[in-house]
Amino acid sequence: MREECRSRDGRKAGRAARKADWAVRKAEWRAAEKARKARGGAPDYGRGPMGPPNAFTLLPWLLLGMGAVSNVVHGETPNPWIGILGLLAFNSLYVTIVFRAFDQRARQAPATRWCLAALGAVTCAMAGAYGDSWLLFFPLLGLAVGAVVRGRRLGQAMFAISAVAGVIGGLREGWDALGIVYGTFLSGMVTAAILALSETVLELRETRQELARAAVDQERLRFSRDLHDLLGHTLSVIVVKSEAARRIAPRDLEAALGQVRDIETVGRQALTEIREAVTGYRESSLAAELDRARGALSAAGIEPRVRQSGPPLPPQTAALLGWVVREAATNAVRHSGATACEIEVHGEAERVRLVITDDGRGVGSTPPGSGLTGLGERLAAAGGTLTSGQVPGGGFRVTAELPVEPAADGDEGNG
Repeated sequence: MREECRSRDGRKAGRAARKADWAVRKAEWRAAEKARKARGGAPDYGRGPMGPPNAFTLLPWLLLGMGAVSNVVHGETPNPWIGILGLLAFNSLYVTIVFRAFDQRARQAPATRWCLAALGAVTCAMAGAYGDSWLLFFPLLGLAVGAVVRGRRLGQAMFAISAVAGVIGGLREGWDALGIVYGTFLSGMVTAAILALSETVLELRETRQELARAAVDQERLRFSRDLHDLLGHTLSVIVVKSEAARRIAPRDLEAALGQVRDIETVGRQALTEIREAVTGYRESSLAAELDRARGALSAAGIEPRVRQSGPPLPPQTAALLGWVVREAATNAVRHSGATACEIEVHGEAERVRLVITDDGRGVGSTPPGSGLTGLGERLAAAGGTLTSGQVPGGGFRVTAELPVEPAADGDEGNG
């Protein structure tokens, strides 16, 4: 029968280990699922055919200048060599600007501003000299300005360019130039709005990925802390009780079997707690941890003294203090060599204080281990503090303070 129990416990331990092995993968899946829900099923603008705009998406608009090219080809433009040079200058400047517009450093460089000014000068010169189809260069100028300029200066620049387009177009084409003015202003503002929206979407996507990575890191940290606190305490109790069983077995077999039964109970409880830690539902209870601390300290030959006062504690506060009790009791059993350990919980309306003092040697002058360090971080995140150190005259003390948050209706405090 005992062999079957040991075999069954071994299988349970194996399953718990396998769960621990893919716990981090499960945390990553949870983070990705939260990110997917947060974006509400929106398309991912960073990939695929719906990728963000780039310089190549602005190049086809140069087809608006085909009318001017046609005029030059068909000899409808006076001084065609001047028209050809103007077309080459405009197209070269436009291509340069749109490619620089998608590099933040290049976009903000003075050279880009000079190119934009040169493009405006060429546009005004060619449109003023030839009119007709050459006026369509103003919407292209507005598009280039919208790709480069951001903020308040965009509106000022677009009003100025639209006004110039209206004046030149009015002189050349009369009221028919109103469409050019509208197209110039609209092209610049819409281009700037689309590019700004695209940049915002990309920033949000990067932020979402960073939050997902932070969630995974937080889950890994939680899991490592829980395993440290759970296994450190449980293994210490098992070691102490095993040593006790070995010592008393030659003279009192029944008492030794009692210690073995306690080891079995502790092992089963550890398996349950590890499964809860893996699935993320592990919560330490202060009352249960005080009982476990009494048992562990007594088994190690340390006299436990527990005193509690004050109102019942909210579950979250009690759970955090339960972790402190577990870690401090484990350290007392493993490191202190103490004969007595006093645990005092004093609660008030707004704050609770937990003090654990033993009369042993503590951890000497070494810095706090990962257990106390991790607990300090947990308490700090909840607005509390954790201090530890030698007591004058001998002994070691751990002090935890936490604000008492109001318990939800129907919740029962632990204490």
